Amino acid sequence: MTEDAAQLEAEPAVAQELFGARIDLARRFTEELAREGEERGLIGPLELPRLWTRHILNSAIAAPLFAGRVADIGSGAGLPGLVLAIARPDVEWTLVEPMERRVTWLNEQVAALGLDNVEVLRARAEEVRRPEGFDVVTARAVSALKTLIPITAPLVRNGGELAFLKGLNVANEIDAARKVIKKFRLSDVRVEVLGEGVLDETTRVLRATVR
Repeated sequence: MTEDAAQLEAEPAVAQELFGARIDLARRFTEELAREGEERGLIGPLELPRLWTRHILNSAIAAPLFAGRVADIGSGAGLPGLVLAIARPDVEWTLVEPMERRVTWLNEQVAALGLDNVEVLRARAEEVRRPEGFDVVTARAVSALKTLIPITAPLVRNGGELAFLKGLNVANEIDAARKVIKKFRLSDVRVEVLGEGVLDETTRVLRATVR
């Protein structure tokens, strides 16, 4: 075991519950991210002791929110896209990432884990062209809502949804994005807090319907 892997946070018991029969895939991905993530610029040096809690489970808890065709914008290390693709093999995932070294990592993991429900697309969100639109577009730790909404809402089909994993400051982000929310005709804008009583750190998801 490498020094990095030795520092990896112990797997919380709730991981088995969230991933079910797919837990082995989640373990393999987490171990690879712990082994290579810092060296390849995917995660910071302080993330290993909280990798499961803050990143893997923080992403996985949102899995029930998704269906159909989903795009993860700025997928980076695969958070949340790869984690969600492991948890939800019934959903079609497109991981959108502009940086070549991160795209290489994503493709390696898709192949190693045998994820046949994942497409990796090297592009910026503004460059993605899908006339039929996605059912849901998600992102995690990409940018503030006033910047994120204009590049993601056009990718969603009429009646589809945005579902962004956000931090504690999401209410302020919503206030700052009021004009953008109106411009892109978002409705039913709300924040759902997931994982209360289940996770050490809850997940806040900004959800909105696109018309």
